[in-house]
Amino acid sequence: MTTEISKMSKGQLAYETERAKKAGKSLDEWLKAKDRAAEEAAKKAEPKKAKKPGFFSKLLDKAHQPI
Repeated sequence: MTTEISKMSKGQLAYETERAKKAGKSLDEWLKAKDRAAEEAAKKAEPKKAKKPGFFSKLLDKAHQPI
């Protein structure tokens, strides 16, 4: 976490410190929780695998094809 903190500007560091205080956590705990929440949001945003077309989908596709 120290590398992440050292990359922050003074303003960012002050802002995140205030947010951590409001949440009742230390700065390191706050940043870890923030990272975990971002990872969970990214997992939810991932597109799901496409399902194979089912029986009725195949029938409808064949029915709509020209003879």
